[in-house]
Amino acid sequence: MAQLSTADAQQQTVARKTSVKALIASLIGSSIEWFDYFLYGTAASLVFSKLFFPSEDAVVSLLLSYLTFALPFFIRPLGGIIFSHIGDKIGRKKTLVMTLSLMGGSTVLIGLLPDYNAIGVWAPILLITMRCIQGLGIGGEWGGALLLAVEYSGKNNRGFFGSIPQMGVTIGMLLGTLALSLTSMLPDDAFLSWGWRVPFIMSAVLVFIGLWIRGGLDETPAFKESKESGEVSRVPLLDTLRYHWKSVLIAVGAKVVETGPFYIFGTFVIAYATTYLDYERTDALNAVLIAALVATVIIPYMGKLSDKVGRKPLYIGGTIAIMVYAFPYFYLLSLKSVFMLTIATIIGLGILWAPITAVLGTMFSEIFSTKVRYTGVSLGYQLGAALAGGTAPLIATYLLEEFNDSWVPVAIYMIVTGLISIIAISAAKDRRQEEL
Repeated sequence: MAQLSTADAQQQTVARKTSVKALIASLIGSSIEWFDYFLYGTAASLVFSKLFFPSEDAVVSLLLSYLTFALPFFIRPLGGIIFSHIGDKIGRKKTLVMTLSLMGGSTVLIGLLPDYNAIGVWAPILLITMRCIQGLGIGGEWGGALLLAVEYSGKNNRGFFGSIPQMGVTIGMLLGTLALSLTSMLPDDAFLSWGWRVPFIMSAVLVFIGLWIRGGLDETPAFKESKESGEVSRVPLLDTLRYHWKSVLIAVGAKVVETGPFYIFGTFVIAYATTYLDYERTDALNAVLIAALVATVIIPYMGKLSDKVGRKPLYIGGTIAIMVYAFPYFYLLSLKSVFMLTIATIIGLGILWAPITAVLGTMFSEIFSTKVRYTGVSLGYQLGAALAGGTAPLIATYLLEEFNDSWVPVAIYMIVTGLISIIAISAAKDRRQEEL
């Protein structure tokens, strides 16, 4: 009996170490992916409008730059379909290596692109091409990183495990914003000439680290069990649309409030604060930086809390809070105080958004069966992101221009995203006590 107990203890120790390693791999890979993505989002506000889309009208240049930010969001569902098919058929691990390589390579190449003055119209064409490749990579990455964590968890800690890859979103934003915040301290000529390129090129180091860590992982227990039992779907996309279409619609709707206001708080605010309210570029970047740090700390606690109280209460509470905060948020920005800008961003991005994103991935994973889970969560997440994510800064900028720089329509837009998501999530069941 003693030997059996010792063997069981050793097996449990190995299982715990494997779970921790999976969490680390999920977090690091997700952080790298989102670092690359948000690096582009911040640069779109500060650099690309000037270097790749020069125009006599600064607003037109900014709109074109934001269009390149929005375009890959419509590519992401395609990436989700392609890589989730591979993930549900072959495995999570191999898919995640491919998505990370694709994302990292395109990011480095963006840092090496010549600008419009050097090669003319080929500059924006090449930038858009690299951006679309980024979209393909991130489309398949998120679902895999999430399942790498969730499928190594138990039903009593699934919310915590599922929140860890979500930390990658804010860590990526933190690193991306910090990188451009530091380089933006350079004189304007130096920053626009070469300073902005450094973070893009240096991201290659992070990608190699991520690939090394993921290379040492095994497939998730849930996928192994599904494969051994012969329950691997022949065509995951068809099975998802045939048997889980309601879950896909729930996921798409639930994603709207998690992504639309997020890009208002984290990306649009930089251009809005500097272009319309005359804040310094560094002050706007630092406000987002601090807010991302706060969110990174809060997210795992929200995930852990969801294991006790459920996913829906936290999600609905955060959604209602963002809807109520929409008007006060823009009022605080209008005071033109750096302190108020920072506080407003911390409240929106760092506190109110955190519980929503903390439970989103776990909630998605619980409404799909193992054999189509990668496809289901990726399809719902990426379609929602396409509809409300990349378009958010574009819509907000358009509304400002259309309504004579009034922020009221933008605040109303944020409230509408909340209403859509509350309607969607009301159809979801709480399955936190069920096995995956």
